[in-house]
Amino acid sequence: MTGSSERLVRLLNMVPYLRANPGVSYDQAAADLGVSRNQLAKDLAQLTFCGLPGGAGGDLIDICYDDDGLAIDVLDSQGMDHPLRLTSTEAATLLLALRALADVPGLVDPAATRSALAKVEAAAGGVPPEGHPPAGAQESAAVAAVRAAVRDRCALSIEYYSASRDALGSRVVDPIRVTLIDNQSYLEAWSREADGVRLFRFDRIQAAVMLDEPSAPPEPAVAAETDTGLFNADPALPSATLRIAPDSAWMLEYYPMRLLAENADGSLDAAMTYASEAWMSRLLLGFGSAVTVLEPAALAEQVRAAAAEALRAYDLTD
Repeated sequence: MTGSSERLVRLLNMVPYLRANPGVSYDQAAADLGVSRNQLAKDLAQLTFCGLPGGAGGDLIDICYDDDGLAIDVLDSQGMDHPLRLTSTEAATLLLALRALADVPGLVDPAATRSALAKVEAAAGGVPPEGHPPAGAQESAAVAAVRAAVRDRCALSIEYYSASRDALGSRVVDPIRVTLIDNQSYLEAWSREADGVRLFRFDRIQAAVMLDEPSAPPEPAVAAETDTGLFNADPALPSATLRIAPDSAWMLEYYPMRLLAENADGSLDAAMTYASEAWMSRLLLGFGSAVTVLEPAALAEQVRAAAAEALRAYDLTD
């Protein structure tokens, strides 16, 4: 569990704990909650900004505690010490959100998601949609290993398919976090091979093994926000500018591309890096007239020549 998740769970538990122990001292509360006195003070300050929508004085949790730490009292819990009651609309919305979250690999524990879904469905008096598979049931061994490595802060050995290089490679990484970008989940990690932060798409991680050593990414890499500029790939690699027909716009979700322009006819101009001109030519041939190479000229000529050769071969066998 990440630090932010741990704190969320602790904050959710603090209000009923403090309600059940009115006047508890800082030292006793810190010991019972398993945190330092300094962290407890930070958590109490955070709780005073939590509550119901609106954010006005009467909408927020009200906690009374003095500077000498002798006593802590909850004056207004905003209902956080009572069981949650959902309307049918809220329950349906929550179920949809849980199922959507469960469909994205690596973000959540499938067992926890199934348990939460079952509880909400039971409370709402409903049943899972007919034919809908259990949430998270299809998690692969690789995805489970990545989640475990992030949770336990362990180094990871992965087999990863690079679409731009059309190659499967092995590397050892130090996981930082799991992140969601454009409805795709990625492992953000420090690549020891590249000596830098890289993003690894979950559906391209073919295998993963958690190593018996701690994950040790540089602190600045951990503190920094996710850099989506990593999608621009290696600047040392050649780049092609492509014009993609509207019906093939899905390419931008599957291949590492950068959108350059949206044209009036619905077509898209995008840049894509590649390591092998021969591989890139084969890839583009498969899309036929749906993708046009705008530049470089050498790649466009190679694609045209390969297409002409294929047509000649077809004529000979016809």
